[in-house]
Amino acid sequence: MGDLTTVVAPLPIELLGRVDYEPTWAAMRRITLERPPEGRDMLWICEHPPVYTQGLAGKADHLLNPGDIPVIQTDRGGQVTYHGPGQVVAYPLIDLKRAGYYVKEYVYRLEESVIRTLAYFGVTGHRVGGAPGIYVRLDDPFSHAALTGPMHPADPFRGLGKIAALGIKVSRHCTYHGVSLNVAMDLEPFSRINPCGYAGLKTVDLSTIGVQTTWDEAARVLGQKLVTYLAP
Repeated sequence: MGDLTTVVAPLPIELLGRVDYEPTWAAMRRITLERPPEGRDMLWICEHPPVYTQGLAGKADHLLNPGDIPVIQTDRGGQVTYHGPGQVVAYPLIDLKRAGYYVKEYVYRLEESVIRTLAYFGVTGHRVGGAPGIYVRLDDPFSHAALTGPMHPADPFRGLGKIAALGIKVSRHCTYHGVSLNVAMDLEPFSRINPCGYAGLKTVDLSTIGVQTTWDEAARVLGQKLVTYLAP
């Protein structure tokens, strides 16, 4: 008898370059809602011009002073975040049913992809319970020590900076939206919001913690890690 093992093709990466947020969101939403059961999975990697995006649970009072940066209400989970030049944004469009894992594991795999990307650059990324995304120690982002002990009740992010944000949507067991990794940005627009709904949360990028790399290199590494860790 022949080999009946199903061979799953690697997740194809599409580099979109710098693209406006709204038409990109509209395209991934349309693809997700219209895709047939056999529709192919994709991984879009891009960069956006300056924009604030609000999640479904987003509260207006977390937008402190958006100024001339547009604010877009989206259908993803989570609170407000900022996208801008110098940030790698990855949108996996995958069928979780076909991949064989559930939403909670999908989020874990997205975070793990970022952690492994940071490790490539010598940086230790950390999860914080109940706060999706990846964080680094501000005093020593290269320390391999785990976060230990209870978080400070008044300031759970004391000593930490957020370097990657997650916001996802699952429709008909297919994913869109995704994850963003800060590489070399103008971080000032983050000070005009409570990032992801947390007042005073410091946002960092690879550049400010001492890693000099290019957008292209960070995009390449993150793309490779996502292909590896999102595999069925």
